[in-house]
Amino acid sequence: MEFLAKFIDVFLHIDEYLKDIIIQFGPWTYLLMFLVIFAETGLMVTPFLPGDSLLFAIGAFAKTGVLNVWWMVLLLLAAAILGDSVNYAVGHYVGPRVFSSRVPFLKREHLERTQAFYEKHGGKTIILARFIPIIRTFAPFVAGVGSMTYGRFLMFNVVGALIWVPLFTFLGYFFGGLPFVEQNFEYVILAIIFISLLPPLIEFVKGRRARVVPA
Repeated sequence: MEFLAKFIDVFLHIDEYLKDIIIQFGPWTYLLMFLVIFAETGLMVTPFLPGDSLLFAIGAFAKTGVLNVWWMVLLLLAAAILGDSVNYAVGHYVGPRVFSSRVPFLKREHLERTQAFYEKHGGKTIILARFIPIIRTFAPFVAGVGSMTYGRFLMFNVVGALIWVPLFTFLGYFFGGLPFVEQNFEYVILAIIFISLLPPLIEFVKGRRARVVPA
């Protein structure tokens, strides 16, 4: 429970944690943010890391001048593309066997949920998944397990990253400094998380209704 409380606190007050990181690490913040986005997209054991909310917070701090928004966008684009590519390679060479282990975060239900999403949306899943936590982490793996060639995957990978990273970073850059947003940052982060989770919640409800057999 203590870990969960800490986890929720980091998400809700990500601006405060990012501020502390910038003060403590200075220019090394660029590398740390690169590693977080790379891990969130590329390592299946870390789907819990912040993605959308972190990009928004980074943009908000870049507006104050403590971070260079263009360098940050370029670095995070590279992290997102490289992360997905590594994830694809793991799926291609290891396959679903990795989910037979007892690693807590490698839940087969996450894999199955992503596979269902993938079957419905096809190659577009790689782009759409950029905006959906957890599915964002598992979609490249599923693509690697399946029959999608790396060339085709890379196209969707790059397009998705080019939309996802600049969108949330510049949303933070242009709106993160507004007095209302600054004073209610945790609620803005909650709204971002809720909107990100809305598509899978809708799919889950649809799936539950489809399994209900009329009397």
